[in-house]
Amino acid sequence: MVRAQPGARPRTLSSVRNVEVRRREQREQEERRIEPESVAPAPKHARLWHVTLSVSGERTPLPDVRRALEQLAHDHPFLLTSRYAADHAEIRYWEEARDLHDAAALALRLWGEHRHTAHLPPWEIVGLEVVDRETYHHRVAENAGPLPAAPVGVHPFRGRGNGE
Repeated sequence: MVRAQPGARPRTLSSVRNVEVRRREQREQEERRIEPESVAPAPKHARLWHVTLSVSGERTPLPDVRRALEQLAHDHPFLLTSRYAADHAEIRYWEEARDLHDAAALALRLWGEHRHTAHLPPWEIVGLEVVDRETYHHRVAENAGPLPAAPVGVHPFRGRGNGE
């Protein structure tokens, strides 16, 4: 048996963590933590925004457009309604975002981000409207602006100019 030198630290098994080591590591972690004053303020609560996204491009067979929009509705569960023709479509849905800028940015990315997974036509975004929930309901109450998204789902445009 080997004796320890006077004043030397006692020997421990290497697999057992020393209490002092744990305490030192905790102190170091606490020192590395960010102070509350330096943390950015929490963002305002997210709000609901009504989005109307219009896309247009080369003619695409109607069954392909419908199938793609149905897949988009499956991938993006907040989708309210889509209307489509062979060369254009309109998508309406609710987006949850901190402010108008964020809601618009999300809307502008929607078509491109889902283009491959939903097999969307290679159309470009030609229109975007984003209004807050209060404005949307005010418009509906006064019969101003587009009609409420009814019926919900994916539907062809009705009437002339539907691209059929």
